[in-house]
Amino acid sequence: MSLPNILRRAFFGAVLGSLALLPAVAAPADEQYFPLQSYRVGPYAAGGTGFFGGFIDYLNLIDIRDGGVNGVKLTWDECETQYEVERGVECYKRQKSHAGIAAWNPLSVGIAYAMIDDVTADKAPLITINHGRTDSTDGRVFKYVFPLLLNPYSETSGIVNYIAAREGGQDKLKGKKLVVLYHGSPYGKETIPIYQLLAEKYGFSLEQIEVPHPGNEQQSQWLTIRRAKPDYVILRGWGVMNPVALKTAQKVGFPVDHIIGNVWSNSEEDVIPAGDAAKGYTAITTQASGAEYPVLQEIVKTVYGAGKGNLEDKKRIGSVYHNLGIVNGILNVEAVRIAQEKFGHRTLTGDEVRWGFEHLKLDPARVEALGAKGLFHSINVSLANHEGEGRVTFQQWDGAKWKVVSDWIAPDWALLRPIIEKSSLAYAKEHSLPVRDPAVEEATN
Repeated sequence: MSLPNILRRAFFGAVLGSLALLPAVAAPADEQYFPLQSYRVGPYAAGGTGFFGGFIDYLNLIDIRDGGVNGVKLTWDECETQYEVERGVECYKRQKSHAGIAAWNPLSVGIAYAMIDDVTADKAPLITINHGRTDSTDGRVFKYVFPLLLNPYSETSGIVNYIAAREGGQDKLKGKKLVVLYHGSPYGKETIPIYQLLAEKYGFSLEQIEVPHPGNEQQSQWLTIRRAKPDYVILRGWGVMNPVALKTAQKVGFPVDHIIGNVWSNSEEDVIPAGDAAKGYTAITTQASGAEYPVLQEIVKTVYGAGKGNLEDKKRIGSVYHNLGIVNGILNVEAVRIAQEKFGHRTLTGDEVRWGFEHLKLDPARVEALGAKGLFHSINVSLANHEGEGRVTFQQWDGAKWKVVSDWIAPDWALLRPIIEKSSLAYAKEHSLPVRDPAVEEATN
């Protein structure tokens, strides 16, 4: 990187940091506020700029096109975390005093874990789309945490089910050898026990190998993989770890079409830097890439046409991270809209928005009405299930773009739900939390 670029990024980070230090400003009665613990500098900036760029683009669309949600304007500001837990917690403390908070969206497992007790005390929803603490799927215990679309365990089950489909059925997994190459962070380690459980259930052998943060050096790990000669490598990476993994796999001669990436190893930023080493690579996803969807076209026309687009590089419009940010925006805004129908067309409290998330039901017809048909499947959140079904699809990189190569795949909830409930109930006991009864609570609300 050239010196001017380094200085520019350093200056940009300093500016964001100084903005975060400014006193909080109370929101007017007709505004709903989204505090954004974003990261636009550091080793994970590609994910942060894409996701938060898409999120802000969607919020801008609602404000510019619709005048907000039923007359309530959407507002936000950013506090730079650099994907570091300490910075994320500092941002939370600075931003929490702002009036009219709708929901927190840190896009960081470590930051999310650190916030769970605080958001529960403050009665504000914490959204951990495609990541976060798995047992927070059980909303009976984790009232304010929502791992929307996908949790780490349902992702793991979906990946194993996809490999089984490629091999001709779940019975064909017996005797296969899988390696999980995981990021050395709370996020990366989250699925260690579930892969072990699935290995026992289906009879495949398993080796799980850690890559220290941020993942710039993986030669020893891939030499171990070459000696092990697995049938598949599951890449549970993040940021710079992913293209390094693909390039190193090529160097040691491991076939790229037998590497299956997880949901944070599935973006253009993961494959383009790897060049030819990425061609044929497959990864899981909860939303499609591409800018052909009506909601994307409307954002290009209305938001970017007004000079308010959030991405500096317009070529990233419709990329995986950008589209995930847009889907996240849809889910947040629709939760506000649903809550408004119960509590009134006004600025809502965090607890009222939480109610909206617990009743977030977007069927295919509603998804189409939002201009997102084909962009994502659907979602059906409830008090007991804060994820919303966990359906995934798989895409393969052809060297220029992603191509969907599977139907929507559901996880093994019969296996996963008892594990989730055992963990969540243990958490409730440890923290002296009540376990809500969905039937009783719905009857009283």
